[in-house]
Amino acid sequence: MTDTLITRRTALVTGASYGIGAAIAEVLARDGFNVAVTELKTDALADTLGKIAAQGARGHAVALDTRSQDSIEACLHEVVQTFGKLDLLVNNAGVLSRKSVVDITRAEWQAVMDVNLTGTFFMSQAMGRHLISGKRKGAIISIASTHGFLGIANTSAYGISKAGISHMTRMLAIEWAEHGIRVNAIAPGTTETPSRKASFDADPKRRQTLIERIPFKRFCTEADVAGAASYLASPAADYVTGQTLLVDGGLTSY
Repeated sequence: MTDTLITRRTALVTGASYGIGAAIAEVLARDGFNVAVTELKTDALADTLGKIAAQGARGHAVALDTRSQDSIEACLHEVVQTFGKLDLLVNNAGVLSRKSVVDITRAEWQAVMDVNLTGTFFMSQAMGRHLISGKRKGAIISIASTHGFLGIANTSAYGISKAGISHMTRMLAIEWAEHGIRVNAIAPGTTETPSRKASFDADPKRRQTLIERIPFKRFCTEADVAGAASYLASPAADYVTGQTLLVDGGLTSY
């Protein structure tokens, strides 16, 4: 095992081909982690791996479908075999659904829950088992959302799944505190990813309406969320567990 693998901590970030997941992976690499990143197809991770390498860290791409228990277990095994250990899990993989309550089908509901809530739970379970069996401390960070705190029309399945992540965070934090495992979540407000920026550019009136609701009068950025993850992954947060950190420019303070 090389000196780099011995001295660096190791993180696993799910759904890291772009957006928030890619930004978190890059910041963790800057902060001293080697970073494994996942996507359904690993060829989508090339840009993220380049950003990790640019920070002087080692990256590793893993195919992962969080809807499959076999895929979850194979992913954790591959990461541990590659790096020798795993210190941090970031549950970022998720899907968004926009549909009214009266129109959403059972299949559409289940598709959201399978990825956002069930997938996050069983990824966390696998990480907890790894740390507990090895008698090692570690941390889990899951990406929740302000949709889990606010009532918002036409995103019921998504919002409920994200509210579940926040409560899951509290439950796991209590159960695993005796093992020195910290479990936290981040709830971003509307984050202006490239795809979302394109939709706002096409509808500037909607963009302005949403911004007017935010005390800081701007949207969240990928860097804002990555900064929160950097803190929660750091020794500065060693006494922080069971929390959902709202990164929303004051939106939920009303």
